[in-house]
Amino acid sequence: MLTPYMTLDVLTPTGALLSGEQVSAVFLPGTLGQFEVLRGHAPIISSLSRGEIIYRSGDGEKSLSVSSGFAIVADDHIQACIEQ
Repeated sequence: MLTPYMTLDVLTPTGALLSGEQVSAVFLPGTLGQFEVLRGHAPIISSLSRGEIIYRSGDGEKSLSVSSGFAIVADDHIQACIEQ
């Protein structure tokens, strides 16, 4: 059975900012423009530029600042490795 959520992990050189966060949507600042990830998104690897990672969870909408990094999306799991 499919869950209504995806899993978000955000890592920095000093450690994990988020690990296993259950989210319904994530907006990422791709180098070619911001893009949204929803459940069932096609697998993708993208570089990230300066901006905000915005994610929606049961606690509402939250954000994290990004100066650079990359993100991997596959099987309703988003992993972002970022510099802040």
